[in-house]
Amino acid sequence: MIMPTTKQETFMSNAANATRKLDYLPAHIPTTAEAAVIEFVSPRLSDAASLTSAAAPAYTVTARVLHWVTALVIALMIPLGVMIANDWVSGTLQNSIYGLHESLGALLIPVVLARLGHRLTNPPLSLPQDIPALQRFAAHMTHVGLYALLVAQPLVGWVAMSASGAPVTVFGLFALPPIASQDRVFSEHLFVLHGLIGFSMAGLIAAHVGAALYHHVVRRDRVLMRMITG
Repeated sequence: MIMPTTKQETFMSNAANATRKLDYLPAHIPTTAEAAVIEFVSPRLSDAASLTSAAAPAYTVTARVLHWVTALVIALMIPLGVMIANDWVSGTLQNSIYGLHESLGALLIPVVLARLGHRLTNPPLSLPQDIPALQRFAAHMTHVGLYALLVAQPLVGWVAMSASGAPVTVFGLFALPPIASQDRVFSEHLFVLHGLIGFSMAGLIAAHVGAALYHHVVRRDRVLMRMITG
C-alpha cells in the first residue's frame, strides 16, 4: 500500500535530487563573455600561423634598401651608357660622364653582391597563392635573369676597361686594379657585349616594372607594396 506523501516530504525529496544534480556540474561555468575571451586568447594553431605569416614582412628593411639603391644606380647608369655609346657629348663633359658611369658600375659590384648574399640568407615570402603559377614562374625567372646580368655587367665593363689599358677611377678617389692584360681587339668585343647586356637588362627591367604596376593598378594586390613597406 502506497502512503501519500506530505508536502514537506515532497519538498525534501526535490531538494535532495537537485543537490545530486549539482554534484555533476563543473566548479565554474564560464559566462558568454568569458568564453569569448578564452576563444580569443587561445586560437587554433592554424590561425596562429596565419597571423604570424601576415605580420611578417615580405622583404626585410635591408633587402628593400639594397633594392632601391640598385634601382637608383641602374636608373643613372643606363642613360649615361646610351649617351656614351652614341657620342652625344664630347670634351670635358664626355670625360665626366665616362667617369660617373665607371664609378657607378664599380659601386654596383658590392651592392649587388651584398643584395644577392642577403637574399640567399633571408629569402622573401612567396608570392600570394592566388597568382597563377605561370606568372609566379615568370617572376622568378625575371629575378634570376636580372641578378645574373647585374653581376655580369659591371664585371664585363671592368675587364673591357682593363683590356683597353684605361684605368677605372671610382669617383676620383682611387682606381680599380686591372684584371685583364691589354688587348685592344678583345676589349672592343667586350664593349659590344657590355652594350648587349645593357639592352637586355633594360628589357628585363621594363618587364619587371610593368609587372609591378600591373599588380598594383589592375590586380590591386600588395606585390608592389611588399618592396616599399614590407
